[in-house]
Amino acid sequence: MDRRKPELLCPAGDMEKLRMAVAYGADAVYLAGTSFGMRSFTANFTPDELPQAIKLAHDAGVKVHCTVNIMPRNDEAAALPAYLEQLDAAGVDALILADLGAFRMAGKYAPHCQRHVSTQQSVANYACAQSWFDLGASRVVLARELSLQEIIDIRERVSPELELETFCHGAMCVSYSGRCLLSSYLTGRDGNRGACAQACRWEYSLIEKNRSDEGFDIEEDERGTYVMNSKDLCLIDHIPDLIEAGICSLKIEGRMKSIHYVATVVSVYRKAIDAYWNDPKKYQVTDEWRQELEKVSHRPYTKGFAFGKPGSDGQVYTTSSYEQTHDFVGIVLAYDADAKRAYIEQRNNVKNGEVLELLMPDGELFPLTLEDMRNADGESIDCAPHAQQKFSIVSDRALMPDSLLRRKVIC
Repeated sequence: MDRRKPELLCPAGDMEKLRMAVAYGADAVYLAGTSFGMRSFTANFTPDELPQAIKLAHDAGVKVHCTVNIMPRNDEAAALPAYLEQLDAAGVDALILADLGAFRMAGKYAPHCQRHVSTQQSVANYACAQSWFDLGASRVVLARELSLQEIIDIRERVSPELELETFCHGAMCVSYSGRCLLSSYLTGRDGNRGACAQACRWEYSLIEKNRSDEGFDIEEDERGTYVMNSKDLCLIDHIPDLIEAGICSLKIEGRMKSIHYVATVVSVYRKAIDAYWNDPKKYQVTDEWRQELEKVSHRPYTKGFAFGKPGSDGQVYTTSSYEQTHDFVGIVLAYDADAKRAYIEQRNNVKNGEVLELLMPDGELFPLTLEDMRNADGESIDCAPHAQQKFSIVSDRALMPDSLLRRKVIC
């Protein structure tokens, strides 16, 4: 089997998140237009924004994959050709497709786009993967329920030209490959059409047939029960295993997550992939990488199905809450080398003299003291309390645009 350096595929829920994914090391991004995607509550990209997004990515050598992965109804199927032609003309590199009809239409109406088969298709065996390749797919996104050994077996038994993609980090769904009716049944918001209400994260009680007006607590602890609440996937310790298994694209979940999440997680996996590829014998996962992944908002981590069924390792039985060790408090907009001043946009209240942590797009991490804070008019200020307030600080060190400022959470 020919080894290839895997693509790092990163989420881009809007233009700002796209910019951060590109700045922090994505090889490719996945995003959606305003139609036919599985994340209807993220900002997504309008027809006017999409060409701008593609240009931003392509100028940096980053590919763009567009999701067209709902299961369309008749009226939507009729509208698909025009939409696919629009994506093709805009310069999208690949389409992520879940419906066979949409897949066949994409071959006709978006001939310049590669066709990738979505994880919604639950590709879990070599016969299915090969069948999609025979139909014209250049890549399949494997079912999230596969073990590492099953991935290896698929790689060995399908055409070598077929690319295999898998998730390596992010939120997991309790249902099979994300195909769930719970949200639709309880709220009318269909998870298979991009409107999931995440009903699996709710607290539930028990109703007895003859006492329908009375709910009984189901308590795993004093806060309730969380029998369907999945942990977040984290395979940072297994990058070598995934590369050697023949995965060509490592995918980070998170189009609805913050720019802090996107930048931090992309930065860590960029370092890990590069370190292993450049010198496998010296490769080791660093404590810094693990600590970085704890700094973003997340549920407790799991290895998912990589080494067998997760059981209790894959569920959170104590809470539905997120955890993180650091708060995102600001982003660097620009640096003036002559004045030795960095210009910052506030994302949380910060004060003059405060010592923060700064992560730059090149992966460098170091402490930064806010000194000589000045507002947009150049006046000295003691703090920046207003949402997205712009201010500047003195810094002898050049700070890269899109660098992130963080504050350690005091428990």
